[in-house]
This record gives sequence, C-alpha cells and structure tokens, in this order.
Amino acid sequence: MDFSRVVIKVGSHVLTENGKVARERMLDLVELIAKLMQNGKEVILVSSGAVSAGFTVLPLNRRDIGNKQALAAIGQPLLLKMYQEKFARYNILCSQVLLSAADLDSKKRTALAQRALDTLLSRGVVPIINENDVIATEELEFGDNDQLSAYVAENFGAELLVILSDIDALYDKDPRKFTDAKVRKEVSFISKEELEAPTTPNNEFATGGIVTKLKAAHFLLSKGKKMFLATGFGLDDVRSFLLDSVQKGGTLFRG
Repeated sequence: MDFSRVVIKVGSHVLTENGKVARERMLDLVELIAKLMQNGKEVILVSSGAVSAGFTVLPLNRRDIGNKQALAAIGQPLLLKMYQEKFARYNILCSQVLLSAADLDSKKRTALAQRALDTLLSRGVVPIINENDVIATEELEFGDNDQLSAYVAENFGAELLVILSDIDALYDKDPRKFTDAKVRKEVSFISKEELEAPTTPNNEFATGGIVTKLKAAHFLLSKGKKMFLATGFGLDDVRSFLLDSVQKGGTLFRG
C-alpha cells in the first residue's frame, strides 16, 4: 500500500480488557507505529480509551453523561502517560491533541490544527488525537472516534485511515449469527441500507459498531481516500497490509 501519511484509529474495545486498559495491546500498537516511522511513514493516532482509563481510578456509573465527561477528563492524562512510557522505549515523543466537531467545522481552527500537526509530524512526534469528550456531550453520548478519525484523515492530509477494532472485517452477513458469512475483502460502494442500520456496540465502553465504521468509510470514499478495517486483537493483518502491502485479512475500502 502506497502512502506517506496514515491515520490509525484504535477503539475502546481493543484498548480495554476487564475494565482496564489493555497494556500489551497498546504496546503492540506502539511497536507497529514505530516500525512505520522507521520506514519513513508519518502516523497520526486516534485513540479511544480515556473513559475506561478514568474508570480504573474512579469507578463512576458510565451511563450518566456527567460521569462520562468526568471520567474522560481524569482518563486523558492517564492514557497519554501510558502512551508516553511505551513510545519512550523507541525514543519517540507523542503529543495530545483534543478536537471537537466545531474545530473541524471552522476553517480557522482547522488551519491552526493543520499547522500544529504538520509541525509535530515533521519533528517525528506522534499526535494522539481524541474527541474533546469533556465538552462534546452529544458526541460522547451518540458519537464515536470512527467518524472523528475519518475527518482527521481528510483534513490532515492522510491518504489512508486504518481502523483497528473488535470487528475484524466487513462480512456479507452477520458472522455472529451466520456461520457461512464471508469477508468482503474489498469494497468500493456502501448502500444506504447499510449506512442507516442501527448501531451495535459490543462493549460497555464502546459507542460505535460496524455502522459507524461504514459511515467513516463512506465519507472517505467520497473524498477519494482509502480505509482499511482490521482486528486490533493481534496485529498480523494490519502489519502485513501496512508493512508488506499484502492483505491477509480485513476489508479495504477504496474507490
């Protein structure tokens, strides 16, 4: 796969295990990013996990929006500290960038963010982006980082978005219900019915499901960009795709 700048989005389900941040999976992700950077690629990371990180030190009821906002505020620095420690093993600096939908709706704010990210990437620093959950109440309740990562890829000059999820690919039917479900290896069109299906999050910390990923892919396809959906539970498929240009698993969305 030919690209110079990639956005990698990792979901809450991948980063969370038994109510805590899954440190080994985080380390695997950091190692992958380090290898990509060694190969001359620029990487922007969109990471979920702030709420679950906050929950590890203050177990509030996550169904309450006010509590979720508080957990995000507590969890953001904890999550960043975990990433800092792991990136430091590879002598890589990382940084935190919090964005809201309003930031990307404003040309002025978007231009400021573009300048900041370009500066970070040119210095070999990994920007770690998350939605500003403390103030984005509607997005926190109904939204997700799939949509955010698609807008980041479009606005910050990435040719490719990679979504690492508990969903390992797009299937022709629900693989949890049908044993004969087959992976759709490559997709260039997403139907209205698929985009309007109800969301089905599988994890108490997650807010998305396959539909939010399809919406992200649909947006990027309309912009002439690519998206790759793969499992975050073991990174063999995404390593093969990004480092060796071989698609073993997952689904590639491209026009």
